[in-house]
Amino acid sequence: MSRNLDQSRSLQKRAEKLIPGGVNSPVRAFGSVGGDPPFLVRGQGAHVWDADGNRYIDYVGSWGPLILGHAAPEVIEAIVQAARNGTSFGASTPTEADLAALVIDAFPAIEKVRFVSSGTEATMSAIRLARAATGRKIIVKFEGCYHGHSDALLVKAGSGVATLGIPGSAGVPEEFVAFTLALPYNDVPAVVAAFDKFKGQLACVIVEPVVGNMGCVLPTPGYLAALRLITAREGTLLIFDEVMTGFRVAFGGASELYNIKPDLTTLGKIIGGGLPVGAYGGPAKLMDMVAPVGPVYQAGTLSGNPLAMAAGIATLCQLKANRQGFYKQLDEMAGNLVAGVTLAAKEAGIAMTANRVGSMFTFFFTDRQVTDWQSASTCDTVKFGRFHGALLDAGVWLPPSQFEAAFLSAAHTQGDIEDTIAAAREALALL
Repeated sequence: MSRNLDQSRSLQKRAEKLIPGGVNSPVRAFGSVGGDPPFLVRGQGAHVWDADGNRYIDYVGSWGPLILGHAAPEVIEAIVQAARNGTSFGASTPTEADLAALVIDAFPAIEKVRFVSSGTEATMSAIRLARAATGRKIIVKFEGCYHGHSDALLVKAGSGVATLGIPGSAGVPEEFVAFTLALPYNDVPAVVAAFDKFKGQLACVIVEPVVGNMGCVLPTPGYLAALRLITAREGTLLIFDEVMTGFRVAFGGASELYNIKPDLTTLGKIIGGGLPVGAYGGPAKLMDMVAPVGPVYQAGTLSGNPLAMAAGIATLCQLKANRQGFYKQLDEMAGNLVAGVTLAAKEAGIAMTANRVGSMFTFFFTDRQVTDWQSASTCDTVKFGRFHGALLDAGVWLPPSQFEAAFLSAAHTQGDIEDTIAAAREALALL
């Protein structure tokens, strides 16, 4: 089935005259999967519509925030009510503490939290705090993990950087990344070696506890516990980047799922209910080093924006109301979807493996189990691009990159799952 995309093509051409590449985030350009990027104009529940009227079952969900689905009534109502009182004040509002209380209740490792406007701000600020707390300069990250686009973190990053096939970014001086070590994910000996080599010099280890930015990659058994043990022993702070996994893989994120308490946690996406937001938090002793109480400076005009706070409160209250049943249902639905598509691939003779945790998953076009960036890079990205295009033609919207995680929402139905499996079976037959 071919789709009419005349309006989307026209909108893309116009945008390219005004915006670099016609997009405000690179992966939206569909460069790695080919074809014309549809311009979306509406979302409802588990579906989105483009400017040409084509409808898609959506497994992007704005890259994770929309765990309740598009235009969830409670969230929209909260935003509208907040907007009636004003969109921004640049001053404190009561809802900031309301959302903070919900976050702290869900994450035992967080005693105080600071809201910012993006995940990039959250990770950047957490690292600054870690350096101040330890008096050390060097940070450890992992290959294929993406922690936003601040200079020091674009070394061997995943996400759009991996999608575009570039090692980092132009415009980042070598001096800015001289204190960043990029190690293989799921490799404990590499971490031990780094601590041995840079004894007493490592400020923090920052990790996506479940990676979402080279596709969904799970920690191997004992890996996160080993990171916790090593960092605690060496006086290095452990930062869990839960911008993607927070309230997604469990109500208390990966920290709850794997029973690990990091020193600092960064959050985003779901805590803003689809509006721009980020946060970082940890023990009061650490967080009280942040201005105006302490010497670590960080500020933002739109930090704690009342619309984002309202959307976040409405979302988290919905998740909390049926905490166990909600995540159990998401897990079962996502399990059915992944099992159905991987079976279809096997029947079609297509090399495919899949990783999943809860409602977060990726289909990898490789015959290897994906546990790190090296194994992820064995994927047949051309084949994935053809698969992606065939699914779009069938009305299924997957992330336009082999190296991005997909997401299920509470709005997806069993019918959506069955339709997606059927569409995947046809698409795989074409490959």
